[in-house]
Amino acid sequence: MPAPPTILQAKLFSHVSADKASLYRCVMETFAAAKRQFRLHLRPDEVLAEGEWDGQLPRIEEVQAALTQLTEWGNLESQPDTARVASLSDFYRARFLYRLSQGGEAVETALVTFARVLKHRAELQTVALEDIATQLQTLQALADETTPDAAKVHATLRDLVRVFESLADNAQAFMAGIGRSLELQQAQAEAVFAYKRRLIDYLERFIGDLVSRSGGIAQRIESLSPRIDPLLWQAAQREGRDSAPGDGSERAGATALGWQAWRERWSGLRRWFVPHAHEPPQAEVLRSKARAAIPQLLAAIATLNERRSGRSDRSADFRTLAGWFAACGSDDEAHRLARAAFALNPARHFSLNPALQEGASELPAGTPWAEAPPLRIHPRLREYGEGAPRGALPRVRDRADERLLLAAQLQEEHAQVEAARQRLATGRPAKLSELGSLDTPAFALFLSLLGEALAAQAGPDEAVELQSGDGLLRIRLQPLDAGSRAEIETPAGIFAGRDHQITITRLDE
Repeated sequence: MPAPPTILQAKLFSHVSADKASLYRCVMETFAAAKRQFRLHLRPDEVLAEGEWDGQLPRIEEVQAALTQLTEWGNLESQPDTARVASLSDFYRARFLYRLSQGGEAVETALVTFARVLKHRAELQTVALEDIATQLQTLQALADETTPDAAKVHATLRDLVRVFESLADNAQAFMAGIGRSLELQQAQAEAVFAYKRRLIDYLERFIGDLVSRSGGIAQRIESLSPRIDPLLWQAAQREGRDSAPGDGSERAGATALGWQAWRERWSGLRRWFVPHAHEPPQAEVLRSKARAAIPQLLAAIATLNERRSGRSDRSADFRTLAGWFAACGSDDEAHRLARAAFALNPARHFSLNPALQEGASELPAGTPWAEAPPLRIHPRLREYGEGAPRGALPRVRDRADERLLLAAQLQEEHAQVEAARQRLATGRPAKLSELGSLDTPAFALFLSLLGEALAAQAGPDEAVELQSGDGLLRIRLQPLDAGSRAEIETPAGIFAGRDHQITITRLDE
């Protein structure tokens, strides 16, 4: 009875943990390199000559035994070698050609991928944002054509999806690895301080690029969304030509599935940069997580500062003490270190010894603690360092008035912000020059919204429309003539600049 598939699959990985794992891995890497060179078969002497062996070169008998064992495990396949037969005795001698089996090739691919993923350092790709914007611009130009070229559409969509998937995967891996990097760096102060500056500069550069480009990318996606389905259908039809041979219905089904897959990819790209329902775009989530990494780093630095200021770190003390014990040259030195570290010395100098109060004779200072009568110490003395409290415990302070004051301040601030929203978020287009004078809360809200809109603006003459950071307002900013001018009176002075047409709409209504 043949072995079950699971057992056969398990044997394919036996060479990784076997006794001669390094020899087996070198043999398999040699076959993998030969497969990349389109060489299907190798002889034992070729494996010996081409292998990159660690240390001493193995004997041909060891290589032959490794090839036989790998064939039994299923990683290699063998067949008789009749090309070098010169006599009848050579024909009856066992000579084999070896090649990678299907399972062995799959195992090699898995191990290479495993090693590559472990060595891969995730990164926040600012270049990918530029590539996405460029591909969207190319796609928009193709959509404007009367009969777009299917090959160009397919190539542009394929490159766009590849860059976007790389951006998303690397961003997710980077944010997941920041916490692990900080935890690993916390034990070494120099590493944390050196890592701090690099991480903060890296995050600031990426966040700035993300803020400046995400608005333009979102605008291009919004303009392409009504016209994207025909382009996705062209890409699906072009891929359907390469599907496996079959009847017309199977090819039509493959084309429909491909079109659905392209629509899902476009939906994922859209949700990354454009808000959906009440959910913020993934770019905003990534920006918030990148900002949250900086407080984590500052917390790690605060922990190091606490250690340097003299606060006790028990784990670090025990590690240092273990190093001292390992450096002891004899058991006597280790015993002296233990007595000094754990205070295993006579404590008869305490004045709270009940035995001395009862008139007992005082013990010599050199009396071992294990041979002396026990010294009973009050638990409070162990915990607080003193036998009795120094005074009455403080009374519990009633902070009801402070809580009422804080509640009143919060209510007042909320009323001011709500009044500012009622003043600005009218849902109707208005020029900045027509806003008139603004009080302090309304001007603060106006500056915040104007800053978000200008950061998302691709150029000084382009309109921009986006959702505010709190998700409550939608802003549309349309620049007017370059020579126009608007002035807004505020308690702090006059705010002046180029005139724009602004429309602020509440989303909660």
